[in-house]
Amino acid sequence: MSRRKATHAGSWYTDDEGKLDAQLSHWLRDAGDVTVPNPRAVIGPHAGFSYSGPTAAYAYKQIDPEGVQRVFVLGPSHCIYLSSCALTTRSVYETPIGNLNVDTDIVASLHETKLFEKMNKKAEEDEHSLEMHLPFIAKVMSGHPVKIIPILVGSLDAEAEAVYGEVLAPYLDDPSNLFVVSSDFCHWGDRFQYTYTESGHEKIYQSIEAVDKRGMALIEEQNTKGFKEYLHKTKNTICGRHPIAVLMHALEGLDERRKTVKFLHYAQSSQCLRKSDSSVSYASAAITIT
Repeated sequence: MSRRKATHAGSWYTDDEGKLDAQLSHWLRDAGDVTVPNPRAVIGPHAGFSYSGPTAAYAYKQIDPEGVQRVFVLGPSHCIYLSSCALTTRSVYETPIGNLNVDTDIVASLHETKLFEKMNKKAEEDEHSLEMHLPFIAKVMSGHPVKIIPILVGSLDAEAEAVYGEVLAPYLDDPSNLFVVSSDFCHWGDRFQYTYTESGHEKIYQSIEAVDKRGMALIEEQNTKGFKEYLHKTKNTICGRHPIAVLMHALEGLDERRKTVKFLHYAQSSQCLRKSDSSVSYASAAITIT
């Protein structure tokens, strides 16, 4: 049985089972009441838990594990260039609070489309965008055995985003499946080679928030074309823009369904006041399909 180790445990988040469980419980409690019950998909950040954990909890607070059998996890590739999407060859993903089995049957079915590569094993170990969601999944699904389908999403063009959205739409339409889309929002500062600001805002962090929330509004509107045009204009460094676009195209494919997208929480790692400052933005959303 091939395992993918929790390679970021002990650095990006604690590897102590008890402490991690307590942290997750605390963040989920602080996220308040459920406001979007029974989501079919969520969007959440993937930074170190001290930064992004409280925001991610708003998405995971909405999830009812009853009836969920599979969790598709779509994350951007930070460690290796991909022009397509890639699937794991592992059968188990480890977390400090419980391991998650991979649905190898679904992986095999997706490979039959001839559209998916196999993940490079070193890149899979190094990648954090998928791993940072697994403790939350293990926590909210505790006592409800589920299998996961990790999908690493490459630098897709618009046509490829639509193709993968079409492939995944039937899975998204199945209420026994949950989709998790991994993305941070704006990475601002010289170290990210992105210092875009817009007039009309006194502080830099206010401009960052306004730009982020314009993109979030387009996602809520399910305006796939508008989101692409927004990214072209602002060049906003939303690292999960391709997984988000794949999800948006999948939603488009469910034209007979009623679909809602609602953002639940937004935060920044710090408030940029000077050109020398830097920050990363985090947002969480829940998507319902009826």
